[in-house]
Amino acid sequence: MRTSEEEEEFIWREVPAPSLLKPPELERETCERRRGRDLLLAIDHGRNSKHAFDWTLAHFCRMADTLHLVHAVSNVRNEAVYQATQVLMENLAAEAFHVVKAKTVARIGEGDAGKVICREAERLRPAAVIMGTRGRGLFQSVLQGSVSEYCLHHCKVAPIIIVPGKGTYLKYVKKLPSSQD
Repeated sequence: MRTSEEEEEFIWREVPAPSLLKPPELERETCERRRGRDLLLAIDHGRNSKHAFDWTLAHFCRMADTLHLVHAVSNVRNEAVYQATQVLMENLAAEAFHVVKAKTVARIGEGDAGKVICREAERLRPAAVIMGTRGRGLFQSVLQGSVSEYCLHHCKVAPIIIVPGKGTYLKYVKKLPSSQD
């Protein structure tokens, strides 16, 4: 008996990386040495997603790794959504290349975000699935649901959930002028 999850077909659109971002061939990465890891990073247009991306580059990603950026949308055929996501993915790919010289592969998936991320994790078998969260409390996440909560329970690969830090939001908020004279 097949479940509805097995019968459901996912529609994808590849996002081509900019041609300027070709990772250099490194002499020290030969067959005898370790190869890079595959890391799956769930991306959206929110600041918590950007915080998880920055954390990944600073603390987890290495030079030979491949970052698989995955973004879930309701309709991949919508050109406006595709164009906005393509710009986001290109900017993140450029940043990943300049910070850690990591190769980046981007895909846009159609459907429920948690299911898209888990399906992609099953396909790729990455070392980790990394995603941000809004930092809602237990009661709110139980009532409203959460993509990170879904992935924590259903993903067959180790999920790393990055919660927003105390000072994280300060980067995005305009500083108010000082009241001291």
